[in-house]
Amino acid sequence: MENPTAEDEDTGAQVAPIVKLQEVAVTTGEEHEDALLDMKAKLYRFDKEGNQWKERGVGTVKLLKHKETGKVRLVMRQSKTLKICANHLVLTAIAMQEHAGNDKSCVWHAPDFADGEVKEELFCIRFASVENCKTFKEKIEEIIESQGNKSVGSEEATTAADLMEKLSVGESKDVEEKTKEAPISAEEKKDENAKQENPGDDK
Repeated sequence: MENPTAEDEDTGAQVAPIVKLQEVAVTTGEEHEDALLDMKAKLYRFDKEGNQWKERGVGTVKLLKHKETGKVRLVMRQSKTLKICANHLVLTAIAMQEHAGNDKSCVWHAPDFADGEVKEELFCIRFASVENCKTFKEKIEEIIESQGNKSVGSEEATTAADLMEKLSVGESKDVEEKTKEAPISAEEKKDENAKQENPGDDK
């Protein structure tokens, strides 16, 4: 019979940790808001300098309604890092458009605060299904309609209105053109080519 080694022996001694960790409350800024919508999606931002769409992140997009003010904001965080990739109020000035050529995507213009300062951004969001995209768009339109008869008095809303008024006719046309160029995956392009080659297959 082998004798147990020193490593195998259980002395019954309890070793106290050198550093005692304390629980730290983590806040997200969403504690005073109710989620009206919560969906997974992929977000793109149009880069004016590079004249191209750039992926902003893959994660969860939420529509959050403040319990006291009743204002609703759109917030999207990246899945792994939880970094904010979109953060703006849902205002009556926002025009949510379906992406021509991709019925799983929506395009809109908004004064965004994700980077810590208000910047006018052109976004394109893509969902896993047509149903999710439709639900998202309808919810946005429902919120905008409910705010139609309310006065907008917040500083963020005023800034947003000013930014929207500064859009020239030329920029508006440019936005319309960019919505037609919103990113399409290789798989979706393949499906579109197949439909063009076999138009009789569509029902």
